Amino acid sequence: MTEHLNTAFERGTDGPKVILAGIDGSESSLRAAAYAAGLARRQNALLALVYVQPVMPAGAALGAPVPDTTDEIAQELAGEIRAAAERLKGIFEVRWQFHTFRGDPYAGLVSAAEELKADAVVVGASEQAGHRIVGSVAVRLVKAGRWPVTVVP
Repeated sequence: MTEHLNTAFERGTDGPKVILAGIDGSESSLRAAAYAAGLARRQNALLALVYVQPVMPAGAALGAPVPDTTDEIAQELAGEIRAAAERLKGIFEVRWQFHTFRGDPYAGLVSAAEELKADAVVVGASEQAGHRIVGSVAVRLVKAGRWPVTVVP
């Protein structure tokens, strides 16, 4: 009798190799990134920091075109992350990458997690009151059931 080994890719079977943290500049998302960095360090995993640039309908933004505005936010976040990483260099060695995706936060994080082959997703709790009724990005990610999801308050 010959045994066949299952060579299919299994997520989370030997600890996470890629931990994705969704960031948007909010306090809860920055706490989520810090928490994810600790996980990545302890697991010797890659930390993928993801900012999802919102796509708004034409005319929704008064003044600056939306892509320019969201590009500025992405550049500011990347700058802040690089500065924080530089300050912590040598204290906490974490391999990390910064990515931007476009779309609504849920769809963007799903795309990022699939493309980056994330083993775990870490997000901050929603700070918007309306999300208690409609459902937050975190709840939608949990319901998707594709990755372990950690929600940081």
